[in-house]
Amino acid sequence: MKTKNGHALPGDTGSLDIGRRKILTASLQASALSALGWAGFIPAAFAQAGRKIKVGYVTPLTGPLAGFGEVDRFVLDQLKDTFANGITVGGARHTVEVLVKDSQSNPNRASEVAAELILGDEIDLMVVGSTPENSNPVSDQCELNEVPCISSTTPWQPWFFTRGGDPKTGFDWTYHYFWGLEDVIATFTNMWKSIPTNKVVGVLFANDADGNAWGDPQHGLTPALKKMGYTVVDPGRYQSGQSNFSSLIAEYKKAGVEIIAGVPTPPDFQNFWTQSSQQGFKPKIVTVGKALAFPSSAEALGPIAEGVTQECWWSPNRPYKSSLTGQTAQQLADDYERVTGKQWTQPLGYAHSLFEVALDVLGRSKDIDDKESIRDAIPKTKLDTVIGHVAWGSGPVKNVAKTTLVGGQWIKGTRHPFDLVVVNNDTSPDIPVQAEMIAIPR
Repeated sequence: MKTKNGHALPGDTGSLDIGRRKILTASLQASALSALGWAGFIPAAFAQAGRKIKVGYVTPLTGPLAGFGEVDRFVLDQLKDTFANGITVGGARHTVEVLVKDSQSNPNRASEVAAELILGDEIDLMVVGSTPENSNPVSDQCELNEVPCISSTTPWQPWFFTRGGDPKTGFDWTYHYFWGLEDVIATFTNMWKSIPTNKVVGVLFANDADGNAWGDPQHGLTPALKKMGYTVVDPGRYQSGQSNFSSLIAEYKKAGVEIIAGVPTPPDFQNFWTQSSQQGFKPKIVTVGKALAFPSSAEALGPIAEGVTQECWWSPNRPYKSSLTGQTAQQLADDYERVTGKQWTQPLGYAHSLFEVALDVLGRSKDIDDKESIRDAIPKTKLDTVIGHVAWGSGPVKNVAKTTLVGGQWIKGTRHPFDLVVVNNDTSPDIPVQAEMIAIPR
């Protein structure tokens, strides 16, 4: 498979670069590091030759979560031009190589390839995202093998508690930045206030890491909604990948559900929502995480995608810039559409930001040959990125940094079949509202 400029992105590479199986062997000019205020800057002309720094990246390039990985080719290809002549640490200038592994959207596979990167390729730092099914097994491997890891695009509770995290002690080697279920609950309910309903909510949770975390009786969606006066209808966990949702739909209809909330995969939601339409189940509000994070998922649904709402974790109207390229969020999205011919998608901003944070951490490490030095630089991060400010230290637990979240809705598009627009910003007023929320068309 080739990009427009001839760069290949294998389904499972050791690394990524021109003419070989590498997409990126890159270096960042020391002058750029100085401009960004990175510690330890020494002009390239005076820096000694260093070694290659290896960054591992596990991502779902194939399988049901591939929508998260579809931006990777663009992100890494774009950043190879930014990473020009190396980062300088301890007086030596080092090249940076990103080694990419396809998890195939399978947790077991994610764990296996993470181990390959750690034990076989001897990476210095791991970056990962794309839901708990991808980020959790990779983080576990890093914790087990004492390799610093930066993860994202997973609500912090599924990342932390599902892995057995203790709020009193946290983890030693793995750090995470994203929002949490408390932010989802606030975002969902803030949007729901716009539409009159009977406040009866049907929850749609799979028997997977995300579904079990969102449905957790203590930390999940259900107890919070009940405290806010909602009636919750929970038919139990369905099996991810199942084709028939008739029994769940029947239960929702019988209970008079007017709001659906959940976190299904795109294929599961497509089956559920298509069957709901066929069986005459038409709630006023449908708000789902993960399922419609990508334009392709909305397009696959066709007309019934209109009006579906979700948490909006990144969009071009964010008032933020990249610390690497200087691009605004809008410019990054525009560049992606120009180069790929595809519509912008939410994972774009976070995939880009993972490498902003990674290079910032590496540039501040006191000793690049000491993994503890790299790890210790992570919680000291205070970086303005294309997804907003990333800084550890203010909780909610030791290893987690919170990021912004607003409410979004899919509406009929102008240049594209559907557009995701911000319809509620109560949780992050600095992100502009773009449209008024509408009920699901009947």
